[in-house]
Amino acid sequence: MNFLAIASELIVGFAALLILTRILGKTQISQITPFDFISAIILGELVGNSLYDDKSGVLEILFAISLWGALIFFTEITTQRSRTVRHFLENTPSIIIRKGQIQYEAIKNNHLDLNQMQQLLRAKDIFSIRECEYAILETDGSLSVIKKANYAAVQKQDLNIAPTPASIPISIIMDGEIIYDNLKMIELDEKWLLNEISKKGFSSSKEILFGEWTDGEELLLQGY
Repeated sequence: MNFLAIASELIVGFAALLILTRILGKTQISQITPFDFISAIILGELVGNSLYDDKSGVLEILFAISLWGALIFFTEITTQRSRTVRHFLENTPSIIIRKGQIQYEAIKNNHLDLNQMQQLLRAKDIFSIRECEYAILETDGSLSVIKKANYAAVQKQDLNIAPTPASIPISIIMDGEIIYDNLKMIELDEKWLLNEISKKGFSSSKEILFGEWTDGEELLLQGY
Protein backbone atom coordinates (compact mmCIF):
# COMPACT_ATOMS: atom_id res chain seq x y z
CA MET A 1 0.00 0.00 0.00
CA ASN A 2 1.52 3.33 -1.02
CA PHE A 3 1.52 6.51 1.01
CA LEU A 4 -1.07 8.20 -1.22
CA ALA A 5 -3.58 5.40 -0.62
CA ILE A 6 -3.00 5.54 3.14
CA ALA A 7 -3.42 9.33 3.14
CA SER A 8 -6.63 9.22 1.11
CA GLU A 9 -8.19 6.51 3.29
CA LEU A 10 -7.16 8.31 6.47
CA ILE A 11 -8.68 11.59 5.29
CA VAL A 12 -11.90 9.90 4.18
CA GLY A 13 -12.14 7.93 7.43
CA PHE A 14 -11.55 11.05 9.51
CA ALA A 15 -14.16 13.04 7.58
CA ALA A 16 -16.71 10.22 7.78
CA LEU A 17 -16.25 9.81 11.54
CA LEU A 18 -16.54 13.58 12.03
CA ILE A 19 -19.78 13.72 10.03
CA LEU A 20 -21.15 10.68 11.86
CA THR A 21 -20.40 12.26 15.24
CA ARG A 22 -22.26 15.41 14.19
CA ILE A 23 -25.26 13.33 13.08
CA LEU A 24 -25.39 11.21 16.25
CA GLY A 25 -25.24 14.26 18.51
CA LYS A 26 -23.25 15.46 21.49
CA THR A 27 -23.86 12.36 23.61
CA GLN A 28 -21.13 10.52 21.69
CA ILE A 29 -18.48 12.89 23.09
CA SER A 30 -19.99 13.72 26.48
CA GLN A 31 -21.69 11.71 29.22
CA ILE A 32 -20.15 8.49 27.89
CA THR A 33 -22.16 5.38 28.77
CA PRO A 34 -20.78 1.82 28.39
CA PHE A 35 -22.65 1.49 25.08
CA ASP A 36 -21.21 4.78 23.77
CA PHE A 37 -17.73 3.70 24.87
CA ILE A 38 -17.95 0.41 22.98
CA SER A 39 -19.36 2.18 19.92
CA ALA A 40 -16.48 4.65 19.85
CA ILE A 41 -13.88 1.86 20.14
CA ILE A 42 -15.40 -0.16 17.31
CA LEU A 43 -15.65 2.88 15.04
CA GLY A 44 -11.98 3.59 15.62
CA GLU A 45 -11.06 -0.04 14.96
CA LEU A 46 -13.02 -0.05 11.69
CA VAL A 47 -10.99 2.84 10.35
CA GLY A 48 -7.67 1.73 11.85
CA ASN A 49 -7.83 -1.82 10.52
CA SER A 50 -8.99 -0.70 7.09
CA LEU A 51 -6.01 1.63 6.70
CA TYR A 52 -3.54 -1.27 6.74
CA ASP A 53 -5.65 -3.81 4.86
CA ASP A 54 -4.64 -3.91 1.19
CA LYS A 55 -8.04 -5.33 0.26
CA SER A 56 -9.96 -2.46 1.88
CA GLY A 57 -10.36 0.77 -0.03
CA VAL A 58 -12.21 4.02 0.47
CA LEU A 59 -15.59 2.52 -0.44
CA GLU A 60 -15.17 -0.32 2.06
CA ILE A 61 -14.29 2.16 4.82
CA LEU A 62 -17.32 4.33 4.03
CA PHE A 63 -19.59 1.27 3.94
CA ALA A 64 -18.34 -0.04 7.30
CA ILE A 65 -18.65 3.36 9.01
CA SER A 66 -22.09 4.00 7.49
CA LEU A 67 -23.43 0.60 8.52
CA TRP A 68 -22.11 0.88 12.07
CA GLY A 69 -23.37 4.46 12.30
CA ALA A 70 -26.83 3.34 11.17
CA LEU A 71 -26.86 0.65 13.87
CA ILE A 72 -25.88 3.20 16.53
CA PHE A 73 -28.49 5.67 15.28
CA PHE A 74 -31.22 3.01 15.32
CA THR A 75 -30.21 1.97 18.83
CA GLU A 76 -30.26 5.58 20.07
CA ILE A 77 -33.77 6.09 18.63
CA THR A 78 -34.93 2.86 20.28
CA THR A 79 -33.53 3.86 23.69
CA GLN A 80 -35.33 7.21 23.45
CA ARG A 81 -38.66 5.45 22.95
CA SER A 82 -38.28 2.42 25.21
CA ARG A 83 -37.38 2.59 28.91
CA THR A 84 -36.73 -1.17 28.90
CA VAL A 85 -34.09 -0.97 26.16
CA ARG A 86 -32.64 2.19 27.73
CA HIS A 87 -32.30 0.41 31.06
CA PHE A 88 -30.62 -2.60 29.42
CA LEU A 89 -28.05 -0.57 27.46
CA GLU A 90 -27.41 2.38 29.77
CA ASN A 91 -28.52 1.07 33.17
CA THR A 92 -29.99 3.54 35.68
CA PRO A 93 -28.54 5.99 38.22
CA SER A 94 -27.91 4.54 41.69
CA ILE A 95 -28.36 6.29 45.02
CA ILE A 96 -25.20 5.47 46.99
CA ILE A 97 -25.88 7.87 49.88
CA ARG A 98 -29.44 8.33 51.14
CA LYS A 99 -30.28 10.71 53.98
CA GLY A 100 -26.63 10.79 55.00
CA GLN A 101 -26.31 6.98 55.12
CA ILE A 102 -24.05 5.00 52.79
CA GLN A 103 -26.05 2.44 50.81
CA TYR A 104 -23.76 -0.58 50.92
CA GLU A 105 -25.73 -2.74 48.49
CA ALA A 106 -25.77 0.03 45.88
CA ILE A 107 -22.01 0.51 46.20
CA LYS A 108 -21.38 -3.23 45.94
CA ASN A 109 -23.65 -3.62 42.90
CA ASN A 110 -21.77 -0.83 41.12
CA HIS A 111 -18.35 -2.32 42.00
CA LEU A 112 -17.40 0.86 43.84
CA ASP A 113 -15.22 0.89 46.94
CA LEU A 114 -15.23 3.48 49.73
CA ASN A 115 -12.00 5.11 48.56
CA GLN A 116 -13.43 5.63 45.09
CA MET A 117 -16.63 7.03 46.59
CA GLN A 118 -14.66 9.48 48.73
CA GLN A 119 -12.69 10.58 45.69
CA LEU A 120 -15.91 11.29 43.78
CA LEU A 121 -17.28 13.22 46.76
CA ARG A 122 -14.12 15.32 47.05
CA ALA A 123 -14.52 16.27 43.40
CA LYS A 124 -17.85 17.78 44.50
CA ASP A 125 -16.21 19.70 47.40
CA ILE A 126 -17.49 17.22 49.98
CA PHE A 127 -14.68 16.07 52.25
CA SER A 128 -16.78 14.29 54.87
CA ILE A 129 -19.69 11.89 54.50
CA ARG A 130 -21.53 13.86 57.16
CA GLU A 131 -21.82 16.80 54.73
CA CYS A 132 -23.74 14.76 52.14
CA GLU A 133 -27.50 14.17 52.24
CA TYR A 134 -27.78 12.37 48.89
CA ALA A 135 -25.24 11.10 46.35
CA ILE A 136 -26.26 9.60 43.02
CA LEU A 137 -23.90 7.62 40.81
CA GLU A 138 -24.91 8.50 37.25
CA THR A 139 -24.83 6.12 34.28
CA ASP A 140 -21.68 7.80 32.92
CA GLY A 141 -19.80 7.24 36.20
CA SER A 142 -20.05 10.82 37.47
CA LEU A 143 -21.51 11.73 40.86
CA SER A 144 -24.38 14.13 41.59
CA VAL A 145 -24.81 15.30 45.18
CA ILE A 146 -27.14 17.22 47.47
CA LYS A 147 -25.43 18.64 50.53
CA LYS A 148 -27.07 18.69 53.93
CA ALA A 149 -28.76 21.99 54.67
CA ASN A 150 -26.17 22.96 57.29
CA TYR A 151 -23.36 22.53 54.78
CA ALA A 152 -24.89 24.38 51.84
CA ALA A 153 -23.06 27.28 50.21
CA VAL A 154 -24.27 29.67 52.92
CA GLN A 155 -23.86 28.19 56.39
CA LYS A 156 -27.30 28.61 57.91
CA GLN A 157 -26.12 27.93 61.43
CA ASP A 158 -23.90 31.01 61.13
CA LEU A 159 -26.98 33.11 60.33
CA ASN A 160 -29.07 31.55 63.11
CA ILE A 161 -31.57 30.26 60.54
CA ALA A 162 -33.28 26.95 61.22
CA PRO A 163 -32.21 24.51 58.49
CA THR A 164 -34.84 22.84 56.34
CA PRO A 165 -34.50 19.12 55.51
CA ALA A 166 -33.06 18.34 52.08
CA SER A 167 -35.17 16.31 49.68
CA ILE A 168 -34.22 14.55 46.48
CA PRO A 169 -36.50 15.00 43.44
CA ILE A 170 -37.97 11.69 42.26
CA SER A 171 -38.98 10.99 38.65
CA ILE A 172 -42.36 9.25 38.66
CA ILE A 173 -43.31 9.56 34.97
CA MET A 174 -40.95 9.30 31.99
CA ASP A 175 -41.98 9.10 28.35
CA GLY A 176 -45.62 8.58 29.31
CA GLU A 177 -44.88 5.60 31.57
CA ILE A 178 -45.45 5.55 35.33
CA ILE A 179 -42.36 4.48 37.27
CA TYR A 180 -43.97 2.29 39.91
CA ASP A 181 -40.72 1.53 41.75
CA ASN A 182 -40.22 5.23 42.43
CA LEU A 183 -43.85 5.65 43.51
CA LYS A 184 -43.32 2.85 46.01
CA MET A 185 -40.10 4.48 47.21
CA ILE A 186 -41.94 7.69 48.16
CA GLU A 187 -44.80 5.68 49.68
CA LEU A 188 -47.45 6.89 47.22
CA ASP A 189 -49.67 4.90 44.87
CA GLU A 190 -51.10 5.04 41.36
CA LYS A 191 -54.49 6.26 42.59
CA TRP A 192 -52.88 9.35 44.13
CA LEU A 193 -50.87 10.00 40.97
CA LEU A 194 -53.85 9.68 38.64
CA ASN A 195 -55.77 12.12 40.83
CA GLU A 196 -52.89 14.63 40.61
CA ILE A 197 -52.69 14.12 36.85
CA SER A 198 -56.39 14.89 36.54
CA LYS A 199 -55.98 18.07 38.62
CA LYS A 200 -53.33 19.26 36.16
CA GLY A 201 -55.69 18.81 33.21
CA PHE A 202 -54.27 15.57 31.80
CA SER A 203 -56.46 12.56 31.08
CA SER A 204 -53.72 9.94 31.52
CA SER A 205 -50.00 9.47 32.06
CA LYS A 206 -49.58 8.83 28.32
CA GLU A 207 -49.95 12.58 27.74
CA ILE A 208 -47.05 13.40 30.07
CA LEU A 209 -43.43 13.54 28.95
CA PHE A 210 -41.95 13.95 32.43
CA GLY A 211 -43.26 13.99 36.00
CA GLU A 212 -41.21 14.79 39.10
CA TRP A 213 -42.09 14.66 42.80
CA THR A 214 -40.27 16.64 45.48
CA ASP A 215 -41.26 16.51 49.14
CA GLY A 216 -43.04 19.69 50.21
CA GLU A 217 -43.37 21.06 46.67
CA GLU A 218 -46.02 20.97 43.97
CA LEU A 219 -45.91 17.99 41.62
CA LEU A 220 -44.12 18.86 38.36
CA LEU A 221 -45.81 17.52 35.23
CA GLN A 222 -44.73 18.38 31.69
CA GLY A 223 -46.74 17.26 28.69
CA TYR A 224 -45.44 16.45 25.23
